[in-house]
Order: sequence, then C-alpha cells, then structure tokens
Amino acid sequence: MATGDTEREAYVPEDQGGTAAPRTLAEALRARGDEGLAALLRARPDLLAPVPNDLTQLATRAGTRASVVRALERLDRFTLQTAEALAVAPDPAPYAVLRALMAGEGGDPPVEEALPGAVATLREQALVWGGDDRLRLVRTARELLAPSPQHPSPTGLGPTVAEATAGMSPGRLQEILRTVGLPTTHDPVSAVAALTALFTDRARMDALLDQAPAEALGVLDRLVWGPPYGEVTANPTPPVRWLRDRGLLLPTSARTVALPREVALHLRGGRAHRTPEPVPPPVAPAREYRPQVVDSTAAGQAYTALATAEELLKKWDEGGPAVLRAGGLSVRDLKRTAVLLDVTEPVAAFWLELLYAAGLLASDGEADERYAPTPAYDEWLDLPAARRWARLATAWLAQTRTPGLVGGQDAKGRTLSALGPDLDRGAAPEVRRRVLELLAALPPGAAPEPEAVLARLRWERPLRGGGNTAADLRARLATWTLEEAELLGVTGRGALSAHARALLGGADATREAGTPGTDAAHEAGTSGAGAAHEGAASGADAAHKAGTSGAGAAHGWGAAHEAGPHEDAAVALLAPLLPEPVDHVLLQADLTAVAPGPLRRPLADTLAVLAEVESKGGATVYRFTPGSVRRALDAGQSAADLHAFLAAHSRTPVPQPLAYLIDDVARRHGHLRVGAASSYVRCDDDAVLGEILADKRSASLGLRRLAPTVLAAQADPAALLAGLRSMGFAPAAESAEGDVLITRAAARRTPPRTPPAPVPDGPPVPDDTLLGAAVRAIRAGDLAATVTRKEPREPAPGGGTLPRTSAAETLATVQAAALTNSAVWIGYVNADGAASQRVIAPVRVEGGFVTAYDHTADEVRTYALHRITGVAELAEE
Repeated sequence: MATGDTEREAYVPEDQGGTAAPRTLAEALRARGDEGLAALLRARPDLLAPVPNDLTQLATRAGTRASVVRALERLDRFTLQTAEALAVAPDPAPYAVLRALMAGEGGDPPVEEALPGAVATLREQALVWGGDDRLRLVRTARELLAPSPQHPSPTGLGPTVAEATAGMSPGRLQEILRTVGLPTTHDPVSAVAALTALFTDRARMDALLDQAPAEALGVLDRLVWGPPYGEVTANPTPPVRWLRDRGLLLPTSARTVALPREVALHLRGGRAHRTPEPVPPPVAPAREYRPQVVDSTAAGQAYTALATAEELLKKWDEGGPAVLRAGGLSVRDLKRTAVLLDVTEPVAAFWLELLYAAGLLASDGEADERYAPTPAYDEWLDLPAARRWARLATAWLAQTRTPGLVGGQDAKGRTLSALGPDLDRGAAPEVRRRVLELLAALPPGAAPEPEAVLARLRWERPLRGGGNTAADLRARLATWTLEEAELLGVTGRGALSAHARALLGGADATREAGTPGTDAAHEAGTSGAGAAHEGAASGADAAHKAGTSGAGAAHGWGAAHEAGPHEDAAVALLAPLLPEPVDHVLLQADLTAVAPGPLRRPLADTLAVLAEVESKGGATVYRFTPGSVRRALDAGQSAADLHAFLAAHSRTPVPQPLAYLIDDVARRHGHLRVGAASSYVRCDDDAVLGEILADKRSASLGLRRLAPTVLAAQADPAALLAGLRSMGFAPAAESAEGDVLITRAAARRTPPRTPPAPVPDGPPVPDDTLLGAAVRAIRAGDLAATVTRKEPREPAPGGGTLPRTSAAETLATVQAAALTNSAVWIGYVNADGAASQRVIAPVRVEGGFVTAYDHTADEVRTYALHRITGVAELAEE
C-alpha cells in the first residue's frame, strides 16, 4: 500500500492493553474516532481543500510545510514552547523528558499543570502523534523549530554533541575524551556516545565544571541562554581554549564555536526555555466607570458617528472627488475631506472606508469616474438612528479593509490611498473580534490598559508578531481597533458599551459572513477529490454552500437585509440613549438659529440650504447670510415661503434683522439676468449695467454693451454668475425662453453597488454538516484503500492497481456477491475516463447494470457492468 507518509518508526507494542503503537501519523489518525478527525479538520480547515481521499492522504497533507506553518502560527505561546521543546528533545521523546525540558529539574507546578493541555492541543492538530511513551513531533514541524545556524531556535539551544562533531576528525574526538578523563574508544560513534553520556550526567558534569576557570564559566554564562554560537580567533584566549579542549565548546567552522545542547541544558537546570509562559497575561481593569456613564458616552459618540457619515455623504450628494487611475482617493482629496469633517486625515480615512464597507459609498463607474453615495444610502437614511448605527457597526466588525494602512507603502514602495487597492488584511476581523472579546470579559464599565490587550494578543499568536509592537501588524490592528471602537461608539472611555456587548453576541455569524468567495474556492478544490468521493464530497459541498450562502447578504444594507437577534438587541439598548429629533429651532437677533437637538430630516435639509452651519455639538448653531438666503432663492423658494418656514419652525419670533435680510436679498434677486449667448447680462436699469462696466473687477469677464439693457460677456454663464456675485450683485440665471432657472441640487447616486467582499484569512472554519460529510468520505476512501482483498487472477497490464477480470467472470462474481450479501472490490472507469477502485456490496444485477451499496461513497449507486474493469473478492478477515 502506498502511504506517502514519511513519519515512521519501528513497530513497538504498547504496554497498555496489548495494542500496537502507531507506526505512522496515518495509523495514529486511523485510531481516532470521528470526533477526533472532525476536531482536526476544524482546527486546520486548510486540510479540507480538497477533501482527502483517505487518511493516508490526510496525514501527508497535514505534514506539508505550508499547512504546518499555518498551524504553528495559530498556537499560543505555551503550546508553541511545548512544540519547540519537542523539537530539541530526542525523537521520539517520553512525556517525562518533555516535562523535564519544560519544568526543569526542580519542577514548576504551573508548567506541569498546563503541559497536558498543550500536548493534547498538539495531538488534536496532528502536530504531535504517538503515545505518552513515544511522543513524536511531525517531521516538518521539527525541521522548522529545531535549532540551526541559519534559523536559531527560540529556545536558544544549539546543536547536540552528535551534530556538532559530525565533521570532526576521529583523532580530535579521542583527544577530547583523554582531556576530560574518559577512556579512548575505537570508533567515532562510541566516542560521541561517551561524551554525550558525560554531558548528561549531572554529577560528573558538576565535577568537570568545578575545575573550570572563572573566566571560562563567564564564557558559558554568555552563551547558555543563546545565541549559542561565538566567534574565535586562530589563537583563542585561554578560557575558550580550556572549554574547547574539553568539548564544552565545539567548532562549527574555522572561526565559530557552539555550545553543545547537552551542556546548555545542564547549565539551565534542564529547562528548554528561560521563561515558560503557561498562563496568558491577564487583561485586568485599569479604570472603572459606572456602566451608565460608559453607555451614555458611547451613545453620544454613536450619534456623532451618524452625523459625520451623513455630513460626508451629503457633501458628496452632487458627486464626490474623482477616482484615481490606479483606484482610490488622492492625497489632496483626503485632506479636503478631513477639513470638511474637521478631523485628522487618518480619522477621515476611517470614515471613508467604513462607509465603503457598508455599501453606502462607491464609485459611479462613469467615464469621468467619481465617488458618490449609493442607492442603499437613501434606504439607510430612512432607518431609525439606532438601526443605522447597528448597520455601520456590523459592517465594521466584518470588514477586512484596514484604513490604518492609508498613507503607508506597499511592498513595491507605492503609497496606499484611501478607498484604493491593497488595503485588505484578512486577519483584521479576527483581531478586531478578539480585542472586543477581551473587553467583554471585563466587568461592565471596566477599561483595560491598551498594552495589556497587546500583550495578551502576542501570547495568543506569538509567531504572527515576533513581539515587536512597532512592526507587528497584529498589534497595529489591535491598536486601531481600540481607536476605531471609540470613534464609532462601540466603547465609551475605553470600556465596552452595553449595546456593543449585545451586538458582539452575533460576531460568530458576522465572521462566517466575512469570508464570501471561499465557498467557490472550496468547491473547486473538492471537485477533484476523485471518483471515490463523489457522493460524500458532493454532500459536503452542498452543506458548505448552504451554511455560507447568506454571506453576501450580511454586508448589503438594501431591502434584502434582515437584522438578526443580536442586532435587534443592540438597537433596543441604544435607542433610548440617543436624543430624539426635534422639529424646531430658536431664532436669535444676531442672524443665527440654535437647534436644541438633532433636527428632523425635512427641517434639517431645508435649514442646511437656508443657513450655514457655524458650530456643531449638542446644539448646532446655524448662521443666515446673504449668500445662504440667495442659495435658498436659487433653489426655487420665495421670500414668502422662507418667512412662513421660519415662523412655523421657530419657538421664538422671527427677529426683525432676519426678516429684513430675507426681504432685501429677495428684492435684488433676479434683478440681473444671465443667459447663454456666449453669455450675457440684461437688466431693465441701464445704470446698473453702467456700474458693472465701470467696476475694475469686471475686467476678467470680458463685458461689452450690446444695448442699453444688455451686456455680452466672454465668460460662460456659470463664471459670469460667480463673478457678478463676488462683486456684490444678486443675478439670477435664465433659460433661452427668458424664464428664471431654479437651481435645485440634484442628488447624484451610483448604480446599485454590492459592498466589497471581505478577503478571508485562509479557508473558513467548516460547519458541523460539512465536517460530518468530510469525515464519512475520508473513512470510506480509507476503507477502499486499506481493505484486505484477494489478488485478482489477471494482474493489471503494466503493473496497475485496478483488478482485471473477464466480462463473464465479472458478472458471475457480482451475482454471487448479491446472493450472499457480501462485498467485493472492483475497478471502475466513469464516463469521463477517470479510473477508481471501490468496495461495493451488490444488491441487484440486471439489464447490464449492478445496483450496490458503495462503501467508498457511503450511498447506494448503480454501475454499468461494461465499465467495471475487474472484480476481486475480499479476504476472509
């Protein structure tokens, strides 16, 4: 049987129960139950793409470099330290040896208590196999974690005596033995064994080191915790020479020596690590507030977040900035957006990316491509405030686009722009969710120190950061999460709010929905798993698709979006904390209006045209100016309309200065008319036109008088309107028929857009249905590959593995199997010409077809007799 499994050892019977110890990783997996296999596939979902044919193929795939690296990256620090200790231990290593390497000769109760769980995790993920008497680290993991000059081990240990003396001359080995007082041997192997025995004997090593000069012990102290390599000259110092003569330092090159692993372990007291970390760093409360204070603060920030989103998209209602040729927003446009929102550029990038991820903002796809709100924005505006916040927060939880990267550079040195490509980081949702989980584990109202959160994340995924906070993307993602959560109102004063806790209850579904696109890749991968898995694999694919088909809907905020119970709970908690919209303002004599709270939408929209926003906050202040009043008149309002509007929505009388301002602007509005010839100005009062011609500021407009009441201009109508208004006039545009043009702002919308799909960080975690189908398929394939069968009478041409029998013998054998209810082994070629071997139990043979239960596919199937290459009976056992 071809195994493809390189993890082998000699057959050794176990002492317990008389069962045989597994000789390969495949045999160890074969001894697992279905729950054990499902746990492996759940922890390492990359092993499912495609579904392995059998357990031997699963074992081979579990030992590949890419899969092992991915599994090691997801180990916590103590479990990784356990794997590193096994990498420097003898292969195989009894559990007692591993415990001594982790806890030291003096023991360490916390380490000894946590060690069985770490070993169980490594076993579950197929990184370690074998019983406690023979623990074996998968060979690829050993190669990755074992120390070498090119890749030092995190343990700081160097090569063993056998490894360091591999190229040493036999005479030099004998000299070392004589120097340390050992009898010489007849061959290098026994010499190395004798030296190793000395270095691992505590009493004899203590006696040897007692003879060492103090300077030599100082050299050992510098090397003992790593790095274990040092440079020497051609004429080393006496302390180094003393150590080298006794093998306590062994040469690895002409100018380099290494501290043997056995010597380092003796000096360390048997520990493989200087500081084992069996317990994760605690995330303790640093500050505590009343939960009501936290919720109110977060709700206030949530209201500000909604106002910021609306302000940005309203400003881009008529079309936003242009899209760069390479995609994204230019640096200049990002600065303008920051000024518009009165925030820093990184914060502006955050709001842009959030609205983009929520599907409220996109490019319009025109020839002159620009950013604009999407149709989903209008639907979003119609929702209650708390529901709008929940939609933004849900999109934030799932998005993989990382606004914190804006302004940095990619691998090619190009600047990363907001809304541009290359901002996706697949780890972002997982880090974001984990940070919020750590906050949720604290009592309500408690806020931790950010550094405590970062230390915990580094412990949970040490290989993904290396401990360097400045360069660690995972740490930066966590830092950005804490900042963005405060901006969005997920946290208040650093503590998680009650409505965010409720929303976080649905983060599991959000995370699954954050990996659309992986279904297709998984489906494509499983399609080639072989004919032996058509039934089970297809069921698994169907289950997988059924489990994740709603991923896209979870990110679009159109009518098709359905809120889950967690979102409803968050909305119910947040809604009472948000201010109720008001339908009135307070007009003041200084031409301002104070909105005592958020305004209802029709009132807010009209007031935004009629006045300028002077200040924001709990009470927004609007200022009326001639320009803002003229803007309202240009939009088709009359002076009477404006007076009626203010009287209806003001709790105070309309001040006389404001009424005079409206009447004055309205009286002069439209007195001048601008139309399109090239452009022209006409006015019934020729004195006004003479005043314009005499004004030096009109020189750039290229005006000349055509008639007493008409001026022609070289500028276009829009420039002419702007120029005359800058001179203090109030012209109105007119059509070719002479009617006044009403310049209402037309809302610009993109075509319907789908929010950007999050980029997954590897394959998604399979659901229980998929795992069950995959395990059945692997078991069935393994049965077909390992079942004992009788050899066919006619061997396959060319030494193939498919049985070959004549048509008459094939018919007779399957008929006999159907009568006796027994199973047979067949070779089968499908309509596509793909050959496979199967174990079937024939039920009925008629009409040139055999209907049988296929153990390989775990279902009843029908096979054409003429496509069966041959048949063989199974052995009696």
